[in-house]
Amino acid sequence: MFAPKPERSVVAVPPPGDGPGCWAGAPSAVSRDGWIYLAYRLRRPLDEGRGYAVEIARSADGERFERLLTITKEEMKTESLERPTLVVTPEGRWRLYLSCATYGTKHWRVEMIEAAGPAEFDPADAQVVLPGDLKTGVKDPVILHHGGVWHLWASCHPLEDPDEADQMVTDYATSADGVEWAWQGTALDRRPGEWDSRGVRVSAVTFSGETVIAYYDGRASAEENYEERTGVAIGPGPSTLTATGTSPVAQSPYAGGGLRYLSIVPVPGGHRLYYELTRADGSHELRTELR
Repeated sequence: MFAPKPERSVVAVPPPGDGPGCWAGAPSAVSRDGWIYLAYRLRRPLDEGRGYAVEIARSADGERFERLLTITKEEMKTESLERPTLVVTPEGRWRLYLSCATYGTKHWRVEMIEAAGPAEFDPADAQVVLPGDLKTGVKDPVILHHGGVWHLWASCHPLEDPDEADQMVTDYATSADGVEWAWQGTALDRRPGEWDSRGVRVSAVTFSGETVIAYYDGRASAEENYEERTGVAIGPGPSTLTATGTSPVAQSPYAGGGLRYLSIVPVPGGHRLYYELTRADGSHELRTELR
C-alpha cells in the first residue's frame, strides 16, 4: 500500500500565491521514455478566477519539472478547470482528459484532447466524452487501460439541489476505445457517520492480482470541501470497492488537513507519489515522494 507520508515529500510545484484558495495540485502522472510527465491544475480564489489553467510538465528526476504546455480555462470555454487526467494509449497516442465547469451552474463535464505528444494538445481539438446531465455533474476521472479494457472512475455530483451539489460518489465506467463510455454503476459510496460520509472521490487505482486497491478523497461535511483527506478502498473488481478503516490513512498536519488527488507512477526502483497538500497558510502545493 502506498499511503502518503508528507514528512518524506518535497515540493514539486508551489502554489500560484499565498493563502486559502491558491492551489497547485490535482496531479496526474505518466512515466514514459525515462521522463515523468505531469498534468496538474492551477487555481486562485473564487473571486480571482478559480481553476484558471492546466499545465503539462516533465521531469527527469521526478522532482524538478519544466513546463511544456499551458491550457487556460478561456481556451476550454469553461468557468473553471479541475483535475486533468493524462494517459498514453496502447498505440502510443497521448490523451488529456479535462474536467470543465459549465458557466453559471454547478454542472461539470469531461472533455478529451488527443495528440502525438504531451506538448501538442490543442484545445481546438477537444471533444466532450463525459457530458453528465441535468441531474449529475461528472469530473476528476481516473482512467486506466488494463486487460484490454479502458476503465474509468469519476466523481459524480447531484445537481437537483444546488446546496447539496458538493456531495459526491464515485461511479465506474468501461470503454473499448477510451472515448465512448458505458456506465456500470457506483463503485464507491459514502459511509454514514464516518469521516467520509459527505463525499468520496477515487484518486488512484492499482490492480493487484484478483484484487483492486483504490485510494480516494473523503470528507464528512460541506465545510470540509477542498480539504479532503486520503483513504483506501479494496474490492474484488473495479466496479465494487469497499472503504477500509475508520480514519484517513493520510492528511496534512496543517489548516484543514487536506491531502488529496493522489497519483502513483512506477519508476526504476519503486514508485513516485504525487498529491495536493494543504500548507500552514491554507494554500495547497503539489508534493512528491519516492517509495
